[in-house]
Amino acid sequence: MKRPASPPLQLSLQFADTRHRALLPRHRVARWVRTALAAPGQITVRIVDTDEGRALNRDYRGKDYATNVLTFDYEHAPVVVADLILCAPVVAQEALDQGISLEAHYAHLLVHGCLHAQGWAHEDDAEAQHMEARETAILHTLGWPDPNTAR
Repeated sequence: MKRPASPPLQLSLQFADTRHRALLPRHRVARWVRTALAAPGQITVRIVDTDEGRALNRDYRGKDYATNVLTFDYEHAPVVVADLILCAPVVAQEALDQGISLEAHYAHLLVHGCLHAQGWAHEDDAEAQHMEARETAILHTLGWPDPNTAR
């Protein structure tokens, strides 16, 4: 059986922090993002350092610390338009703390951010379980294990 075609994607991949650039080639990031999208997308993925991650989280969410991924979603349909901001030092530390590969953690966070860009949320337990199940299904499609068992 032929796998359905992925939705079209316009991807901008930016590295303000270049420490993981070799781990995140455009074709790999595009595959992860395409697999997580249920509609065509215009997605910017920006890898940042702690200072930029902290400033964005503080300015837009009122939280004065760098977080792993921030999703700025502008449109859900007919095209998903969003910026995904990943903080390289935070992602690296979390992968180390969880005993998982850095690549697996980036894949998970990109899928997570893409789901937020499409309107998924995890504000309560029911939403969180639903979103985690969708993340796991997408990551299995990509060949990654369930990220929620590593915690």
